[in-house]
Amino acid sequence: MDYTRLGSSGLKVSRIALGCMSFGDASRGRAPEWVLDDDAAAPIFRQAVELGITFWDTANVYSSGTSEEIVGRALRTYTRREDVVLATKVFFPMHDGPGGSGLSRKAIMEQIDASLTRLGTDYVDLYQIHRFDPETPVEETMEALHDVVKAGKVRYLGASSMWAWQLAKMQHAADVHGWTRFVSMQNQYSLLQREEEREMFGLLADQGVGSIPWSPLAKGRLARPWGTETKRTETDAMGRRYVGEENQPVVDAVQKVAESRGLAMAQVALAWVLKNPSVVAPIVGPTRDHHLADAVAALDVHLTDEEIAALEAPYTPRLPSGYE
Repeated sequence: MDYTRLGSSGLKVSRIALGCMSFGDASRGRAPEWVLDDDAAAPIFRQAVELGITFWDTANVYSSGTSEEIVGRALRTYTRREDVVLATKVFFPMHDGPGGSGLSRKAIMEQIDASLTRLGTDYVDLYQIHRFDPETPVEETMEALHDVVKAGKVRYLGASSMWAWQLAKMQHAADVHGWTRFVSMQNQYSLLQREEEREMFGLLADQGVGSIPWSPLAKGRLARPWGTETKRTETDAMGRRYVGEENQPVVDAVQKVAESRGLAMAQVALAWVLKNPSVVAPIVGPTRDHHLADAVAALDVHLTDEEIAALEAPYTPRLPSGYE
């Protein structure tokens, strides 16, 4: 495993992040039917520890909080708290009350305590706003986030999926008032969704903010030949974003490069994401044993200029997605 700093911060993370949206209790709340419970997730957590994947990412909203509960139990069972960089998020609705969603001071203060309780820890290493909140002044949000850092409940701050101007506005508010800045951006980035290259990655490089891309395999679409469906892609609304026929030439290009190199398609697609200098650690959400092994193997895949050109050529501009 390789390790690197998260943006310009001093925090070191593994270059592959364990995405924990796949873990939850399907019998509770809004958990999707494809999530893995404690027993099913156990081999994946053990494998993550064995592979040296020390960066674990979840969110309060995943499976109505049960992802955080499972992650917390895994931390105590398979590793030590101090050996893991633990990340979670806040924004999406957890309940109907005024502190149940958004990025108001009330919501942030309430939701960080709820997350810490579910995770069974007294701090998280990286606390991320899951989306931009247009209804709350950015100064209110940034001051509240700064306060949870100063309270010792959070070590670093991150953002996720927003327009570049929104991130710039929030960073500016932090700079003006001397509050804690974001060190990471969890943005959607893959061979099937490259719109972040237009403005966001330039801003991240300028600001010293590290990218930790979500869906680097486009919900698995880039990990298997075109036309191959799984139970999750048939039922996951987010995964349905990648079914358009404009995506097939890109998937076919990944398959061609993978076959010529004797590699799994996932390794090729992840190697392409990892070559971006702003990318710190793609987030991989495993549901099977080989998913993490393929992700780690991608660290040793070095694509040629010709292969990169072949992978990028079929892409066509599209609307950014995932900001909502």
